[in-house]
Amino acid sequence: MKVLVATEKPFAAVAVEGIRQEVEQAGYTLELLEKYTDKSQLLAAVADADALIVRSDKVDKEVLDAARQLKIVVRAGAGYDNIDLAEATAHNVVVQNTPGQNSNAVAELVFGMTVMAVRNMYDGTSGTELKDKTLGIHAFGQVGRNVARIAQGFGLKVSALDPYCPDQVMIDADVKPIHSLQELYKDNKFVSLHIPATDETRHSVGYDLITLMPKGGVLINTARKEVIDEDGLAKALADRPDLKYVADIRPDNADMLLEKYAGRVFFTPKKMGAQTAEANINAGIAAANQIVAFLRDGVNRYQVNRPK
Repeated sequence: MKVLVATEKPFAAVAVEGIRQEVEQAGYTLELLEKYTDKSQLLAAVADADALIVRSDKVDKEVLDAARQLKIVVRAGAGYDNIDLAEATAHNVVVQNTPGQNSNAVAELVFGMTVMAVRNMYDGTSGTELKDKTLGIHAFGQVGRNVARIAQGFGLKVSALDPYCPDQVMIDADVKPIHSLQELYKDNKFVSLHIPATDETRHSVGYDLITLMPKGGVLINTARKEVIDEDGLAKALADRPDLKYVADIRPDNADMLLEKYAGRVFFTPKKMGAQTAEANINAGIAAANQIVAFLRDGVNRYQVNRPK
């Protein structure tokens, strides 16, 4: 069987060697498609693949149509909105992610950007400290829990909202459960977004929520750009000169925001939350392990769709 690793942004060499070892020890063949520049290259490579590992690469109907013997796709990372789940299900292809492997890397980036924001983007002026301030975590999954852990080291007072997480999990982590979006934004100087992009969450964070934040509020987004109502964000920044927005996802209106609100907004040049050597290795090897376990033993612990 052939396992294809198709990555426009390649894994680190150490990760590739770990993937190769896992795949070849199981008796499968590994093929790499790295830094490809045209979708046709992916379509050709996937034609005889039994399994596929991707990062942020798009796996849509065209790719699935071309992958005539594909059985499983693993997204090396937590988010999987780059994969068309409905089409994968229609093609009887299992989709998995690798939750938790990138969580610490993303959480550390949250604080890299937060410290930069409270120090006025390092412009030489006097900023503020994080100690004794309030942080609200919007979704308490693996990344949110790592954010809470790190936040407590800074001396932040932490609360979180997640309707899918039991209150006791938060309480055990010394985090105050919150059950209202309005309360989360109103009561926290910092709000860190960790919600996926779903029909429920797309464009859900906009003017009304953002402007509830206290004076000097900072909104941090290492999730997905689609969860932000960008027009609402722009209006909030215009009406509230004290607010800041920092994100690991460059919004569609980034150039306008950077021009109008320089010093109050920051965007990484490309999504960098998982761009550490450790996360790269962990996610890649986890993906390989999951493919071997599925092909050999039918293990589908991290399956996110349900093919017929």
